[in-house]
Amino acid sequence: MTFWTPSLGAIAVSLLALPAVAAAQDAPPPVAQDADVPDAEAPVEGDEILVIGRSLRGQINAPEAPIIELDEADIAAYGASSIADLVQQLSPQTSSARGRGGGGQPVFLVNGLRVSSFREFRSYPPEAIERVEVLPEEVAQRYGFPPDRRVINFIMKENYSSREIEVDYRQPSAGGFNRTGVEGTLLRLGENGRLNISSEYEHRTDLTEADRSVLQAGGTAFPGVDTGDFRTLVGELTEFELTGNYTARIGEGVTTLSTNTTYLREEGRTLSGVRLVEADGTVDPLDRRTRSDTLSYGGALNTLLGDWDTALTLDIRRGENESEIDLRPDPADPLGAATALSRTQDTGLNGKATFRGTPLVLPAGEVSTTFDLGGDWTRVESQDSRTARDTDLSRRNLNAGVNVTIPIAERDFAWGALGDLALNLSAGVEDVSDFGTLGDYNAGLTWGIFENLTLGASYTYAEQAPGLTQLGAAQVDTFNVPVYDFAINTTSLVTMTSGGNPDLLAETQRDWKFSANWQPWFWDDARLNVEYFDNSSRNVTASFPFLTPEIEAAFPGRVQRNAFGELVALDSRPVTYARQDASRLAFGLTVRGSFGEARPQGGPPEGAGGRPGGRPAAAGEGSGRPEGARPRGGPGGQSGPGGAGGPPGMSDEQRARFMEFRTKVCAEDGMDFIRRFVAAVDGDEAAIAEMGEGFDPQQAAGFLARFRKDDGTVDFERVAQFRTMICSRETGGGQQQASGGGQRSSGGGRRGGGMFGGGDGRGRYFVNLTYNYELTNEILIAEGGPLLDLLDGDAVGSSGNPRGSASLEAGAFRDGLGLRLSGRYSGASTVLGTGAPGSTDLFFGDLATFDVRLFADLGEVIDNEGIWKGARVSLRADNIFDTRRRVTDGNGDVPIAYQPFLIDPVGRYLGIEFRKLFF
Repeated sequence: MTFWTPSLGAIAVSLLALPAVAAAQDAPPPVAQDADVPDAEAPVEGDEILVIGRSLRGQINAPEAPIIELDEADIAAYGASSIADLVQQLSPQTSSARGRGGGGQPVFLVNGLRVSSFREFRSYPPEAIERVEVLPEEVAQRYGFPPDRRVINFIMKENYSSREIEVDYRQPSAGGFNRTGVEGTLLRLGENGRLNISSEYEHRTDLTEADRSVLQAGGTAFPGVDTGDFRTLVGELTEFELTGNYTARIGEGVTTLSTNTTYLREEGRTLSGVRLVEADGTVDPLDRRTRSDTLSYGGALNTLLGDWDTALTLDIRRGENESEIDLRPDPADPLGAATALSRTQDTGLNGKATFRGTPLVLPAGEVSTTFDLGGDWTRVESQDSRTARDTDLSRRNLNAGVNVTIPIAERDFAWGALGDLALNLSAGVEDVSDFGTLGDYNAGLTWGIFENLTLGASYTYAEQAPGLTQLGAAQVDTFNVPVYDFAINTTSLVTMTSGGNPDLLAETQRDWKFSANWQPWFWDDARLNVEYFDNSSRNVTASFPFLTPEIEAAFPGRVQRNAFGELVALDSRPVTYARQDASRLAFGLTVRGSFGEARPQGGPPEGAGGRPGGRPAAAGEGSGRPEGARPRGGPGGQSGPGGAGGPPGMSDEQRARFMEFRTKVCAEDGMDFIRRFVAAVDGDEAAIAEMGEGFDPQQAAGFLARFRKDDGTVDFERVAQFRTMICSRETGGGQQQASGGGQRSSGGGRRGGGMFGGGDGRGRYFVNLTYNYELTNEILIAEGGPLLDLLDGDAVGSSGNPRGSASLEAGAFRDGLGLRLSGRYSGASTVLGTGAPGSTDLFFGDLATFDVRLFADLGEVIDNEGIWKGARVSLRADNIFDTRRRVTDGNGDVPIAYQPFLIDPVGRYLGIEFRKLFF
């Protein structure tokens, strides 16, 4: 085993970069030149090879294992056209399985830093991303958010510039309507900031019930008129959006300031039936025309206050919506208004300050602490000519919270026999102007029992106020809404009343969560995530439920029937359930990898990994201060020992020996091998014999000195970082620059990786599979009222409640060609009737849909130096098998309200997209 002597000489010099990595965690850039960090232009003696490395900018250090991680090649396999498109495709992994509807979007970070809103970067092309991390709900608490939202951290390239134009066309295979869109984006990412300007235009035509031959409920009051021509399934819509974003680094420290402004204009039109027929036969429809303007502004300041990472965010929104609604003629008032006018103005202001630091060091590590202070103010003003009064609602919310992560044990260090063990505690309080004081708290344990297995347990208590519009929105009546009447097995066109309910109560939530995150040793690049949730809620605010006899008995004042017992009106304003209890299991499997043979590539170009001229970037440059004191992954950036082919400048013999060393270190028992190596350095005769004749104890001791602590023991965490660094690259000599994510050709393209770069010519694939299984779901409508078992025939929605549901995202990409497959599955369910005459059961069949996208980077396929460079064409087919859920009653008939085209009027949806990047 003679590979030790020449290889360790090269590797030892590369480890000179590790002190710089540690310094990047403790001080803002620029970092002063340390005696242990040689200058890039210093002379190199003997066979030494100088390689300067650095940690991956913006990576999050957290005890919780990530749910999914993507590098450039993985992102390419998704074929996304923007970050917003990528987030949509990742939704099964980024949506919390906690079962709470209030979680909303995940928490978005850029380079480990908070942003004011998703608007700041959603239009960026995915080529600008270096890496994506999706982390569990517990990590959100460290950024001042509740534990019902997952976290997505986007690590951007330091130097990237492009202009983009995108056009697309879509329509159902059955025709009826179409959608066209055009989008333009300018993006510049540099060392000192980011600039993005984007605009988007979209127009969609309408689709009527007559276009889908939908049977009309309740007959028609206008003989000879097909009312389906005047009822839309998909409304006409025109949208225009303009966004500007700018982020700047202030001074020479870590302070960054970002600002963004977005303007959105929407105009729409829907039809809800026939208003009247003129004497000449002209049909006057019930038309609803809407127009809305929304102006949004956001800003974020990230800096250091002493040793505390500080983030200040502000988001302001002002929206105005106007609707003109045709009214039915009133026989008692023939000269009455033919049109109602509704206006709504909503204003929102949200501000939050978070302070993250490590004020205390325990034997197992640093105590991570986050304090957050925030304030929200919302106002909704509405006027409607159909009501006698205007509505003016406002709410002020002041909130504060604290989160503390306490390391109890750390593998190979304090209490190492326990593995990695951390306690997470958080508490918060908010004062809501119209509801008083509400509180929440959370406690959780994260246990890294093995290097590839992390267990978690947490308990959450929270009090939630109903939404402002749920309490006080103006009451509005909508005509001719088809509603299935369970009591008599008919579908009626009713007058539906919507609006707010001022009698709603504050909800109390108590949740348990248990999780396991496992990376199987027998399956490279695979991760299995299993979660169990138990949710218990009191005074639950919900939309008015599906009208079953039990619901009608519980809310008798909400239903109106005529003398024949037929449903004519329904008050659908929100209600409060006494209690809801649910439990579920959630499974997630992610797999990614490479296929095919690698193409040989040369070493990095002159000056790779740093700025022009070969000077290495300062540690931490181009990012804010990463969270925590230790990066989870190994140093990224320049090739060297981190490159699969070994440091540049090696002879063929040295490179072969280096690869032999790398193979042993990167094997499944690599850490055990390293421990035996340490034992050999410390004089263990059996370990020395195992190392072989070529083992040089003196040189090996010098190599190992870089990993020793002040007390002389080996810091195995830094060893693990080193192992991650040299094992994180694919074999075949592919090189990837942290500064740009790929080798640039003279024309600005990238060799070996298409528009994404950083590849070795092999293809990439991924599979993300999630499955949710409902164990229990019960609702107590009111104290002393009915207890509904939603998994055993009861329902509060317009459909049943299946126990199982699943989603699939899979894709592959190579040589500029890609394929993505998306699938969704929802199981069958039943809603039981009352057994009374006229009532019947409803059977909801299971449903599986699949979407396919084919895409080609024309520069890779045709010519990467001509007009096709940066061009991509995509073909899509959503719901490729044109499947719809089938609903039948006890007789096997399909109720009118559940006609397949009412459930899904679109079906198979086809589209083509052309996208061109100008670098």
